[in-house]
Amino acid sequence: MSSTSTAIIAQFLLSLLLLVVSVLTNDASTIPTQNMSHKERAELREESRDMFYHAYNAYMANAYPADELMPLSCKGRYRGVTPSRGDMDDILGNFSMTLVDTLDTLVLLGDFAEFEHAVKLVIRDVQFDSDIIVSVFETNIRMVGGLLSAHILAEYLQKQADVMHWYKGEMLEMARELGYRLLPAFNTTTGIPHARVNLRLGMKDPQLKKSRETCTACAGTILLEFAALSRLTGDPIFEVRAHAAMDALWKLRHRGSDLMGTVLNVHSGDWVRRDSGVGAGIDSYYEYLFKSYVLLGDDKYLARFNRHYNAVMKYVSEGPMLLDVLMHRPHAKSRNFMDSLLAFWPGLQVLSGDLKPAVQTHEMLYQVMQMHTLIPEAWTVDFQIHWGQHHLRPEFIESTYFLYRATGDHHYLQVGKRALKTLQQYAKVSCGYAAVNDVRTGKHEDRMDSFVLSETFKYLFLLFSEPQDLIINVDEFVFTTEAHLLPLSIAQLGNSTFSFRQSDEHNVLDFMRTCPSSNKLFPEKVRKPLRNFITGSCPRSTSGKRLSALDFQASNADHLRAVYDMGITMVSVGDRSQGKVRLFHSFYNAKSQEEGEMGLQFMQEMLELTKMQSMNQLAQLQVRNDQDNSADIRLMAVAYALDDQSQDWTALMAGPSHFSPELVGEQFVEGHIVWARPPRACDEKLLNAENVSGKILVAERGDCTFVSKARLAQKAGAAALIVCDNVAGSSGETQPMFAMSGDGTDDVAIPVVFMYSLEFAKLSDAMQRRPQLRVRLMQMVEFKRWQLAKEAHQNETAAAAAAAVASASASASASASEAATMTTMPKKKPDKEL
Repeated sequence: MSSTSTAIIAQFLLSLLLLVVSVLTNDASTIPTQNMSHKERAELREESRDMFYHAYNAYMANAYPADELMPLSCKGRYRGVTPSRGDMDDILGNFSMTLVDTLDTLVLLGDFAEFEHAVKLVIRDVQFDSDIIVSVFETNIRMVGGLLSAHILAEYLQKQADVMHWYKGEMLEMARELGYRLLPAFNTTTGIPHARVNLRLGMKDPQLKKSRETCTACAGTILLEFAALSRLTGDPIFEVRAHAAMDALWKLRHRGSDLMGTVLNVHSGDWVRRDSGVGAGIDSYYEYLFKSYVLLGDDKYLARFNRHYNAVMKYVSEGPMLLDVLMHRPHAKSRNFMDSLLAFWPGLQVLSGDLKPAVQTHEMLYQVMQMHTLIPEAWTVDFQIHWGQHHLRPEFIESTYFLYRATGDHHYLQVGKRALKTLQQYAKVSCGYAAVNDVRTGKHEDRMDSFVLSETFKYLFLLFSEPQDLIINVDEFVFTTEAHLLPLSIAQLGNSTFSFRQSDEHNVLDFMRTCPSSNKLFPEKVRKPLRNFITGSCPRSTSGKRLSALDFQASNADHLRAVYDMGITMVSVGDRSQGKVRLFHSFYNAKSQEEGEMGLQFMQEMLELTKMQSMNQLAQLQVRNDQDNSADIRLMAVAYALDDQSQDWTALMAGPSHFSPELVGEQFVEGHIVWARPPRACDEKLLNAENVSGKILVAERGDCTFVSKARLAQKAGAAALIVCDNVAGSSGETQPMFAMSGDGTDDVAIPVVFMYSLEFAKLSDAMQRRPQLRVRLMQMVEFKRWQLAKEAHQNETAAAAAAAVASASASASASASEAATMTTMPKKKPDKEL
């Protein structure tokens, strides 16, 4: 790893290295985890069973046939009936999703009677001919996968338990029908499916005409279900389309880094977001590469997985942590936080045979859970909360289960016990289990996703079960990303795969990763160096006077070292003899958070020194000073006068959106500013809609999508919308600016910008002091150009005044001439460029 990629975590890795050395020199200090008794394990197994039935019975009694249970309201969530949550509701299709998603869990629990009853309900009540737009990804993994797994287990029970002889494959036919309703999404130039499809109209729904973006995981998490569907029905179209999508994605990898981006255009294949990691937006693509090899026996998927895996471990992995990078600049971090979806990664590492990093990353995740009680939706590199929600996700428990199966280490039973008890204490309500809106406050959210029943409780039950407790041998099945069971015997039903030797796409090195024996791995030895990884981590303190931009000299070695520690890189421009350099700042390359902030101050001072350069150099302000190492994010300005009489204006930094019109050139929107009521603007109508028309509306982030807020503001007649962040302390100075994404429908005609909390706090103060505050939205570069033009005009006015004084008084002509010359003379061009 190069020295420029150490970033904020250098101090963590140093302490980790010292601890590793300590352990390696004293094996006797390794103390194994206390074993869990058979009695306690059985009690926890039964408690996990009780947890499942508490949630399942609440759903069946109060929500069925709705897609989900709302545990605080104790009623069902129906698409088009329950208040919309924006894009979040694309998982809903009014097809009893929770019941279908849960069927195979009933079999694992040994409840054949309830399984048979539930299957009859699904066959009787569930239908798909609805004019509803749904997520292709979610519908596939939850509904198609749930129906296929239930069909397979129903036939299994017919043979092994002598029950359900009436069943004639109805759920397989339902899965085939639903598969055909998803197929129109695959009609793209690239073969990569659209993110959404209308169950009745396909892609002919007017709302989908401009559909063009999808995530890598959305397009790459189809093959297991579609291959099983083809091989069980004998209809090859599903598997053919899924293979084609995977092939197309593989061709879009960055050939230099072997990394994938997160969001792409399904028509052109161009990347929209080049962030690369193992979390949200990309996670299950890697999972399905490996599991497609396991289920189908196709060598090319193993080769592809190994190529990607090696790239992830080279660029994304930072010790136990996994930090997103840019696929085309893999040494540049693209964000400073991790999300909870990456918790599946240790489990996938176990399946692929790489146990040591799996143990390390799982230990980091466990410490995050211990630190915050529940694993938050996202946390920063110093393990503070970034997004505070906890949706009862299964990924951490899934990885805990696979690590226990691989190592037999009872530590993972203890981890599972703590996770179970925490859910009981903080998520259980009278009507099921409720997601936690913020782990800091413990406030509940009226939400219980179907995966709570299909995955979270399933993996808890499996973790505490002995093989003899289960009616099926799970080793004969592959778990899909939704924990549905597909038998390995599917590969025998048909095989259109080919040997890698028949293709020059891969070479033999792609198949040469070895799997270490778990019998020789003692996870406690790996975990011990990480025991205080979070609590023992503290930023390196700095001392001494901060280097200012005014004092900086490029020829001074001490100055060069100081700016390097602040995360600033210098690149020579043109002829070296001219002494011109271009400065780039990356918060992640700074030696500490404090020095990273000093670097930002230094860059701001340098901007002030260079702002009087030629107008052509202003174009460089259109893209942020490489702080987030991303391109094509045009900074916006929220500008206002310092007071009602002042001609001096200030501007606060904001981010643009992909779904609203762009303010280009000298275009701007100006108006009085008003808060939305309710503040998050997610209801059917604004309570103060009559006071919004022609004004710039402010709404808080959260509860619904950005584009939903924009549509509501537009409906109320707002001239523009400002969305302020709901994460306290967030700032554009320390976090990458981004462009808000829409849902593929371009119906927003008003400008929409996003402001982080600290920037908005300044605007909020001005709003309180001046109730009639008018603000102007424009591009930041145009604001700077406008300010420079005002300064030039003021200089010209001063020069003219000085000249007038000179003509009126001959005796003062010399001094007046000197004053005019000094006023109009341009400042000396600095010998440094920004």
